[in-house]
Amino acid sequence: MGTLIRDVVAWDCREVAAKRADLVLEEGRIATILPPGEGEGEILLDGKGQTALLPGFVNAHTHAAMSLLRGLGEELPLMDWLEKRIWPVENNLKAEHVRAGTMSAILEMLATGTTAFADMYFFMDQVADGVEESGIRANLARGLIGDDPCKLKDGLALADRFPSDHRQVRVDLGPHAPYTVPAEVLSRIGALAVDRGLGVHSHWLETQWESGYFAEELKCDPVDLLERSGFFEAPQLVLAHGVWFRPEHLPRLARQNVTVVHNPCSNLKLGSGLAPVAEMLAQGVRVALGTDGAASNNRLDIWGEIRAAALVHKGWKQDPTLVTAQQVLAMATRNGSLALGFDRCGLLEPGFEADFVAVDLRRPHYVGWDEENLAGYLVYAGSSADVCATLVGGRVLYQGGSYPNLDAPRILESARKVRQELIEGK
Repeated sequence: MGTLIRDVVAWDCREVAAKRADLVLEEGRIATILPPGEGEGEILLDGKGQTALLPGFVNAHTHAAMSLLRGLGEELPLMDWLEKRIWPVENNLKAEHVRAGTMSAILEMLATGTTAFADMYFFMDQVADGVEESGIRANLARGLIGDDPCKLKDGLALADRFPSDHRQVRVDLGPHAPYTVPAEVLSRIGALAVDRGLGVHSHWLETQWESGYFAEELKCDPVDLLERSGFFEAPQLVLAHGVWFRPEHLPRLARQNVTVVHNPCSNLKLGSGLAPVAEMLAQGVRVALGTDGAASNNRLDIWGEIRAAALVHKGWKQDPTLVTAQQVLAMATRNGSLALGFDRCGLLEPGFEADFVAVDLRRPHYVGWDEENLAGYLVYAGSSADVCATLVGGRVLYQGGSYPNLDAPRILESARKVRQELIEGK
């Protein structure tokens, strides 16, 4: 007999309306979905008809260990922020810094209903250890800048550690950006990705400056470079930001293996602009959501991205019909899962992984919710403060402010210590 999620208000992005249901779980996956009161098993969570259950949120682009750099270089444009504040500190990063920052970030994400994240950073073996310890899912990419065979070797070693069918960890190759990685290296990475069956995760057209770099320095079209590099042939291609894609680019991005990750809060804070998300959706481009790192956001709370994505495009285009609540929740769940290579995540369906965020509908701002309007309530009224539980693979990883599987005070104390060491030299 399996475990039971009893009497919850279940919704995923395929549905117009939610419905009350029991979910029976077996071996970390959804076995059956039944009318409320019909499921049997050891009760894992009892929603009592007042708890929304959604597929877990996916943070499809972040740099988890940058939680240690939060608040550093505030209110600078991207290139100044990177060159003057971030990169000099990152030059002093050690493995223990990355492990501590990652674990702190995982606590933050679990508390906000995130069940999977895509990370691009350094010392990714440490990140992987933290992911396995915590129980969260992740797609990990060792960030590559320049032409450093050691960094590429590290990325491939990580892929050897986690085969492509691993249920918890997937691996991508991570060329940082077209302005930090030579074109010939991008092509080499593309060929390796195809040969090894690995995805590619890269920053692409984050700033107007980068758009000019393509024209003046690289003298090529940004999508042409993706094609020439072989990135379109990889199993998954994740393009973080995509702020400066032009209308003529978008039809070429409408591929089953391509995802543009919208990071509205980071892009707004850094003054980078807004990705043309409404146009992407109209052209059939898959869009997911990410927070970027805590140093540029400054939060790892996907609810902030959900709300921002649903609002800013309406105001920008003066059209309240654009980027609907249902579309935004699809970005935060199913689309993010596909971007990370977890094709059995992101839906409430038998056979899918039991990754859930449970939301308390008894809060004052949910007065008036019903099964027809739930998505709108979640997007426009909800927040991470409403998360009552986060489950991954049928395991409760966060509930009611506590982490059953992690020593949160120890993790936070370690993060404080290494932050001080890294930033202040103490």
